[in-house]
Amino acid sequence: MAANTSWGALAKATDLRNRILFTLGLLIVYRLGTFIPVPGIEGEALRDFMEGAAAGLGGILSMFTGGALGRMGIFALGIMPYISASIIIQLLASMVPRLEQIKKEGEQGRKKINQYTRYGTVFLATLQAYGLARSLEAGDLATEPGLYFQASTVITLVGGTMFLMWLGEQITARGIGNGISLIIFVGIVAEIPAALAQFLSQGRSGAISPAVIVGVLVMVVAVIAFVVFMERALRKIHIQYPRRQVGMKVYDGGSSHLPVKVNPAGVIPAIFASSLLLLPTTVSTFSGNQTGPVMSTILAYFGPGQPLYLLFFVLMIVFFAYFYTFNVSFKPEDVADNLKNQNGFVPGIRPGKKTAEYLEYVVNRVLVLGSGYLVAVMLLPEILRSQFAIPFYFGGTSVLIVVSVAMDTVQQVQSHLLAHQYEGLIEKSQLRGKSRKRGKGGKKGTGRK
Repeated sequence: MAANTSWGALAKATDLRNRILFTLGLLIVYRLGTFIPVPGIEGEALRDFMEGAAAGLGGILSMFTGGALGRMGIFALGIMPYISASIIIQLLASMVPRLEQIKKEGEQGRKKINQYTRYGTVFLATLQAYGLARSLEAGDLATEPGLYFQASTVITLVGGTMFLMWLGEQITARGIGNGISLIIFVGIVAEIPAALAQFLSQGRSGAISPAVIVGVLVMVVAVIAFVVFMERALRKIHIQYPRRQVGMKVYDGGSSHLPVKVNPAGVIPAIFASSLLLLPTTVSTFSGNQTGPVMSTILAYFGPGQPLYLLFFVLMIVFFAYFYTFNVSFKPEDVADNLKNQNGFVPGIRPGKKTAEYLEYVVNRVLVLGSGYLVAVMLLPEILRSQFAIPFYFGGTSVLIVVSVAMDTVQQVQSHLLAHQYEGLIEKSQLRGKSRKRGKGGKKGTGRK
């Protein structure tokens, strides 16, 4: 149905157009904020340092902050503290009975969980901002090191993160798409042209062979096609509805399908796993030679491309794929209850608990393929990137985020357009019905005279 939607209706869909303009306006504000620097930073020293770190850890961090970290902008922490707080709160909600009870309280419970997430964001952002301020001082990147520099840096960076969180919530509520995902998406897309130019310049200088450049471009196209195919893949569960009697009429039972995506969690496992791996790199990137022995050991084993880094990455992707699916995107108990309330059932399966167990069994089997797909998409480019010094923007994480968010946003735009067309058809039918009634009334009046 969405494929038949006329994009020419966009000019008539005033609400949709306002939502798109609102989203674009807030994203422009975000991009402008990445260029506003934190006060008290040595600009020349920072540029020299980030040029040396861009191929490694600095490139990873810059990707998730839209380049704000490389320029030490007010959004240098990005939205990652909010994502990390969301991970912690969701984990606690599945383990702490009190939080689990709050989560089941409907809209009020959701508001409380969101409030706890905001508090956690402030706490994590404060810790990361303070660590970043101390790292900047240790790396001789601050003009006037001291308490005033640390306080101003912490206040600026925490305020920037909270403002980004507010922007994301506003986009989700009043714009198009998921605000947090769109902020990360725009940050990645905005830095891709510079990364591509740098990558091609390495080919011209002879640092990378032309065969590697062609191979990387072919790999990116193949990964995009594979992601699109897998994100649209579904496992359909047959649902049957019994006959029902309304008055003297008996209506035949209908049937439908319950779609289960191969990757119900979407891009969330990639973002969550990457955010956890950024914790040691955030501390170490700006500390230079001041890194302690413990952190040096962690980075030696958990640096990008290292075997333990890749193993931890795989485990986190699989864990968050299952965790987010069963706790957020697809809850078998809730789906089974909804089917039971609608008198729907899976043929051969009893409604209620047996249906929930069957749905959990099906989703578990589907997630084996879904988590394997995520691991393949994100792991292969990681290995190639560490071997051939490919920019991080061409890795599996960035491609998965860009493609998934773009598909989700386009789907929401099509849904709004489709709803607008249906509203137009309903209004036309109502107007036609009124005109017919008026016409009949006029004829009767003429006959009486």
